[in-house]
Amino acid sequence: MTRTITCPAPAKLNLFLHVVGRRPDGYHLLQTLFRFIDLHDTLHFTLRKDSAVRRINPIEGVAEEQDLCVRAARLLQAETGCTLGVEIAVEKRIPLGGGLGGGSSDAATALIALNRLWSLGLPRASLMQLGLRLGADVPVFVFGENAFAEGVGEALQAFPLTEAWYVVLFPPVHVPTAQIFAHPELTRDAVSITMRALLEQQLLSGRQLHNNLQPVVCSRYPEVARHLSWLENFGKAMMTGSGACVFAEFTDRSQAEGVIRQLPHEMRGVIAQGLARHPLHDWVPG
Repeated sequence: MTRTITCPAPAKLNLFLHVVGRRPDGYHLLQTLFRFIDLHDTLHFTLRKDSAVRRINPIEGVAEEQDLCVRAARLLQAETGCTLGVEIAVEKRIPLGGGLGGGSSDAATALIALNRLWSLGLPRASLMQLGLRLGADVPVFVFGENAFAEGVGEALQAFPLTEAWYVVLFPPVHVPTAQIFAHPELTRDAVSITMRALLEQQLLSGRQLHNNLQPVVCSRYPEVARHLSWLENFGKAMMTGSGACVFAEFTDRSQAEGVIRQLPHEMRGVIAQGLARHPLHDWVPG
Protein backbone atom coordinates (compact mmCIF):
# COMPACT_ATOMS: atom_id res chain seq x y z
CA MET A 1 0.00 0.00 0.00
CA THR A 2 1.38 3.42 -0.99
CA ARG A 3 2.12 5.64 1.98
CA THR A 4 1.50 9.39 1.61
CA ILE A 5 1.60 12.08 4.28
CA THR A 6 0.22 15.59 3.81
CA CYS A 7 1.71 18.51 5.74
CA PRO A 8 1.30 22.28 5.99
CA ALA A 9 4.19 24.71 5.50
CA PRO A 10 3.16 27.99 7.19
CA ALA A 11 4.29 31.45 6.18
CA LYS A 12 6.12 33.77 8.56
CA LEU A 13 6.09 37.46 9.25
CA ASN A 14 9.03 39.49 10.51
CA LEU A 15 7.41 41.69 13.17
CA PHE A 16 10.55 43.80 12.93
CA LEU A 17 13.88 43.38 11.11
CA HIS A 18 16.96 45.35 12.14
CA VAL A 19 20.34 45.15 10.42
CA VAL A 20 22.86 45.62 13.23
CA GLY A 21 26.16 44.86 11.48
CA ARG A 22 28.04 42.88 8.92
CA ARG A 23 30.37 39.89 9.22
CA PRO A 24 33.78 39.77 7.50
CA ASP A 25 32.34 37.26 5.00
CA GLY A 26 29.75 39.80 3.89
CA TYR A 27 26.70 38.28 5.60
CA HIS A 28 24.58 40.78 7.47
CA LEU A 29 23.92 40.50 11.20
CA LEU A 30 20.23 40.76 11.95
CA GLN A 31 17.77 40.97 14.78
CA THR A 32 14.20 39.98 14.03
CA LEU A 33 11.07 38.48 15.51
CA PHE A 34 9.52 35.62 13.55
CA ARG A 35 5.78 35.01 13.75
CA PHE A 36 4.11 32.02 12.08
CA ILE A 37 0.73 32.63 10.44
CA ASP A 38 -1.92 30.25 9.13
CA LEU A 39 -1.36 31.14 5.47
CA HIS A 40 0.37 27.99 4.25
CA ASP A 41 1.51 25.83 1.38
CA THR A 42 0.43 22.17 1.45
CA LEU A 43 2.96 19.45 0.67
CA HIS A 44 2.26 15.80 -0.12
CA PHE A 45 5.03 13.22 0.34
CA THR A 46 4.63 9.75 -1.17
CA LEU A 47 7.16 7.10 -0.16
CA ARG A 48 9.28 5.45 -2.85
CA LYS A 49 11.15 2.21 -2.20
CA ASP A 50 13.98 3.31 -4.49
CA SER A 51 16.15 6.35 -3.79
CA ALA A 52 14.59 8.67 -6.39
CA VAL A 53 13.47 12.14 -5.26
CA ARG A 54 10.93 13.73 -7.58
CA ARG A 55 8.69 16.77 -7.53
CA ILE A 56 5.66 15.63 -9.48
CA ASN A 57 4.00 18.97 -10.24
CA PRO A 58 5.39 22.08 -11.95
CA ILE A 59 5.82 25.37 -10.07
CA GLU A 60 6.13 28.43 -12.26
CA GLY A 61 9.54 30.02 -11.84
CA VAL A 62 10.99 27.16 -9.75
CA ALA A 63 12.84 24.38 -11.58
CA GLU A 64 12.74 20.99 -9.88
CA GLU A 65 16.50 20.91 -9.31
CA GLN A 66 16.38 24.32 -7.62
CA ASP A 67 13.34 23.56 -5.46
CA LEU A 68 14.31 23.73 -1.78
CA CYS A 69 12.04 20.76 -1.02
CA VAL A 70 13.95 18.57 -3.46
CA ARG A 71 17.28 19.88 -2.18
CA ALA A 72 16.18 19.24 1.42
CA ALA A 73 15.22 15.65 0.62
CA ARG A 74 18.51 14.94 -1.14
CA LEU A 75 20.53 16.57 1.64
CA LEU A 76 18.73 14.42 4.21
CA GLN A 77 19.48 11.31 2.13
CA ALA A 78 23.14 12.23 1.80
CA GLU A 79 23.59 12.94 5.51
CA THR A 80 21.87 9.78 6.74
CA GLY A 81 22.61 7.26 4.00
CA CYS A 82 18.88 6.68 3.56
CA THR A 83 18.11 4.54 0.51
CA LEU A 84 14.41 5.40 0.34
CA GLY A 85 12.98 8.06 -1.96
CA VAL A 86 9.95 10.30 -2.25
CA GLU A 87 7.55 11.95 -4.67
CA ILE A 88 6.67 15.51 -3.62
CA ALA A 89 3.62 17.49 -4.69
CA VAL A 90 3.46 21.15 -3.66
CA GLU A 91 0.30 23.27 -3.47
CA LYS A 92 1.57 26.86 -3.40
CA ARG A 93 -0.44 29.54 -1.62
CA ILE A 94 2.43 31.63 -0.28
CA PRO A 95 3.59 34.11 -2.94
CA LEU A 96 7.10 33.60 -4.28
CA GLY A 97 9.61 36.31 -3.45
CA GLY A 98 7.30 38.05 -1.02
CA GLY A 99 9.30 37.88 2.19
CA LEU A 100 6.89 35.35 3.73
CA GLY A 101 9.43 32.51 3.79
CA GLY A 102 7.50 30.12 1.56
CA GLY A 103 10.50 28.33 0.08
CA SER A 104 12.24 28.08 3.44
CA SER A 105 9.08 26.79 5.09
CA ASP A 106 8.59 24.20 2.37
CA ALA A 107 12.17 23.00 2.90
CA ALA A 108 11.68 22.74 6.67
CA THR A 109 8.44 20.81 6.22
CA ALA A 110 10.27 18.44 3.86
CA LEU A 111 12.98 17.81 6.48
CA ILE A 112 10.40 17.24 9.22
CA ALA A 113 8.09 15.07 7.12
CA LEU A 114 10.83 12.93 5.61
CA ASN A 115 12.48 12.45 8.99
CA ARG A 116 9.20 10.73 9.90
CA LEU A 117 8.37 9.07 6.55
CA TRP A 118 11.84 7.55 6.30
CA SER A 119 11.92 6.69 10.06
CA LEU A 120 15.23 8.50 10.56
CA GLY A 121 14.62 9.84 14.06
CA LEU A 122 16.96 12.84 13.79
CA PRO A 123 16.57 15.32 16.67
CA ARG A 124 15.49 18.92 16.16
CA ALA A 125 19.03 20.32 16.52
CA SER A 126 20.31 18.10 13.70
CA LEU A 127 17.46 19.07 11.38
CA MET A 128 18.05 22.74 12.17
CA GLN A 129 21.73 22.39 11.24
CA LEU A 130 20.77 20.80 7.93
CA GLY A 131 18.20 23.54 7.38
CA LEU A 132 20.81 26.27 7.79
CA ARG A 133 22.75 24.75 4.89
CA LEU A 134 19.66 25.32 2.72
CA GLY A 135 18.94 28.90 3.82
CA ALA A 136 19.06 31.26 6.79
CA ASP A 137 15.28 31.18 7.35
CA VAL A 138 14.91 27.39 7.30
CA PRO A 139 16.00 26.72 10.92
CA VAL A 140 13.20 28.76 12.52
CA PHE A 141 10.56 26.62 10.82
CA VAL A 142 12.24 23.48 12.20
CA PHE A 143 12.60 25.19 15.59
CA GLY A 144 8.84 25.41 15.47
CA GLU A 145 8.15 28.34 17.79
CA ASN A 146 7.76 32.06 17.28
CA ALA A 147 11.25 33.32 17.92
CA PHE A 148 13.58 36.25 18.54
CA ALA A 149 16.45 35.70 16.11
CA GLU A 150 19.97 37.06 15.89
CA GLY A 151 23.12 36.36 13.86
CA VAL A 152 22.16 35.75 10.24
CA GLY A 153 18.78 34.68 11.61
CA GLU A 154 19.83 31.29 12.97
CA ALA A 155 20.39 32.09 16.69
CA LEU A 156 16.87 31.54 18.02
CA GLN A 157 15.07 32.04 21.32
CA ALA A 158 11.39 31.15 21.72
CA PHE A 159 9.29 34.30 22.14
CA PRO A 160 5.72 34.22 23.52
CA LEU A 161 3.25 36.20 21.43
CA THR A 162 -0.38 37.00 22.14
CA GLU A 163 -3.19 36.09 19.77
CA ALA A 164 -3.39 38.41 16.78
CA TRP A 165 -4.77 38.69 13.29
CA TYR A 166 -3.02 40.16 10.28
CA VAL A 167 -3.97 41.72 6.98
CA VAL A 168 -1.24 40.70 4.54
CA LEU A 169 -1.05 42.39 1.13
CA PHE A 170 0.73 40.99 -1.94
CA PRO A 171 2.24 43.75 -4.12
CA PRO A 172 2.67 42.38 -7.67
CA VAL A 173 6.47 42.55 -7.70
CA HIS A 174 9.30 40.11 -6.97
CA VAL A 175 12.02 41.65 -4.78
CA PRO A 176 15.51 40.06 -5.13
CA THR A 177 16.85 39.74 -1.60
CA ALA A 178 20.54 39.89 -2.51
CA GLN A 179 20.12 43.21 -4.35
CA ILE A 180 18.42 44.82 -1.37
CA PHE A 181 21.10 43.69 1.08
CA ALA A 182 23.79 44.96 -1.30
CA HIS A 183 22.21 48.40 -1.75
CA PRO A 184 24.53 51.23 -0.63
CA GLU A 185 21.68 53.08 1.13
CA LEU A 186 20.78 50.16 3.41
CA THR A 187 21.10 50.98 7.12
CA ARG A 188 23.58 48.49 8.57
CA ASP A 189 24.15 49.93 12.05
CA ALA A 190 20.78 49.78 13.79
CA VAL A 191 21.03 49.79 17.58
CA SER A 192 20.86 46.28 19.03
CA ILE A 193 18.01 45.42 21.34
CA THR A 194 17.66 42.54 23.76
CA MET A 195 14.95 39.95 24.07
CA ARG A 196 14.53 41.02 27.71
CA ALA A 197 13.81 44.59 26.59
CA LEU A 198 11.19 43.31 24.14
CA LEU A 199 9.51 41.30 26.88
CA GLU A 200 9.71 43.89 29.66
CA GLN A 201 8.99 47.05 27.73
CA GLN A 202 6.53 45.57 25.25
CA LEU A 203 8.27 47.37 22.43
CA LEU A 204 6.34 45.49 19.78
CA SER A 205 3.74 48.20 19.53
CA GLY A 206 6.33 50.98 19.48
CA ARG A 207 7.52 52.96 16.52
CA GLN A 208 11.14 52.15 17.40
CA LEU A 209 10.70 48.73 15.83
CA HIS A 210 10.88 48.73 12.06
CA ASN A 211 12.26 46.96 9.01
CA ASN A 212 15.59 48.44 7.88
CA LEU A 213 15.10 46.99 4.40
CA GLN A 214 11.76 48.75 3.88
CA PRO A 215 13.02 52.23 2.79
CA VAL A 216 15.33 50.71 0.18
CA VAL A 217 12.60 48.45 -1.22
CA CYS A 218 10.04 51.27 -1.30
CA SER A 219 12.45 53.53 -3.18
CA ARG A 220 13.01 50.85 -5.85
CA TYR A 221 9.52 49.35 -5.98
CA PRO A 222 6.72 51.96 -5.95
CA GLU A 223 4.05 49.23 -5.72
CA VAL A 224 5.37 48.21 -2.30
CA ALA A 225 5.26 51.83 -1.15
CA ARG A 226 1.71 52.18 -2.49
CA HIS A 227 0.45 49.10 -0.68
CA LEU A 228 2.12 50.22 2.54
CA SER A 229 0.62 53.67 2.26
CA TRP A 230 -2.89 52.25 1.84
CA LEU A 231 -2.53 49.85 4.76
CA GLU A 232 -1.19 52.60 7.03
CA ASN A 233 -4.66 54.17 6.92
CA PHE A 234 -5.68 51.45 9.39
CA GLY A 235 -2.69 51.38 11.75
CA LYS A 236 1.01 50.61 11.82
CA ALA A 237 2.02 48.74 8.66
CA MET A 238 5.34 47.13 7.85
CA MET A 239 7.06 45.12 5.16
CA THR A 240 8.04 41.55 6.02
CA GLY A 241 11.52 40.22 5.27
CA SER A 242 13.04 41.74 2.15
CA GLY A 243 9.57 42.28 0.70
CA ALA A 244 7.44 42.61 -1.22
CA CYS A 245 4.56 41.66 1.11
CA VAL A 246 3.33 44.10 3.75
CA PHE A 247 1.14 43.59 6.80
CA ALA A 248 -0.70 45.21 9.69
CA GLU A 249 -1.66 43.59 12.99
CA PHE A 250 -5.10 43.60 14.62
CA THR A 251 -6.39 42.24 17.91
CA ASP A 252 -9.39 40.40 16.48
CA ARG A 253 -10.61 38.97 13.20
CA SER A 254 -13.49 41.43 12.81
CA GLN A 255 -11.06 44.36 12.64
CA ALA A 256 -9.03 42.61 9.96
CA GLU A 257 -12.19 41.75 8.02
CA GLY A 258 -13.22 45.39 8.11
CA VAL A 259 -9.94 46.36 6.48
CA ILE A 260 -9.90 43.65 3.83
CA ARG A 261 -13.44 44.59 2.77
CA GLN A 262 -12.10 48.02 1.78
CA LEU A 263 -9.20 46.63 -0.24
CA PRO A 264 -9.06 48.28 -3.69
CA HIS A 265 -9.99 45.86 -6.47
CA GLU A 266 -6.52 46.00 -8.02
CA MET A 267 -4.81 44.91 -4.78
CA ARG A 268 -4.55 41.35 -3.45
CA GLY A 269 -4.43 40.33 0.16
CA VAL A 270 -5.58 37.89 2.84
CA ILE A 271 -6.48 37.72 6.49
CA ALA A 272 -4.16 35.46 8.48
CA GLN A 273 -4.22 34.37 12.09
CA GLY A 274 -1.02 34.32 14.11
CA LEU A 275 -0.03 30.84 15.27
CA ALA A 276 1.26 29.96 18.73
CA ARG A 277 3.66 27.44 17.18
CA HIS A 278 4.40 25.57 13.98
CA PRO A 279 1.69 22.95 13.24
CA LEU A 280 4.38 20.22 12.93
CA HIS A 281 6.23 21.19 16.11
CA ASP A 282 5.45 17.94 17.89
CA TRP A 283 6.60 15.81 14.93
CA VAL A 284 10.24 16.54 15.72
CA PRO A 285 12.02 14.61 18.50
CA GLY A 286 14.03 16.60 21.00
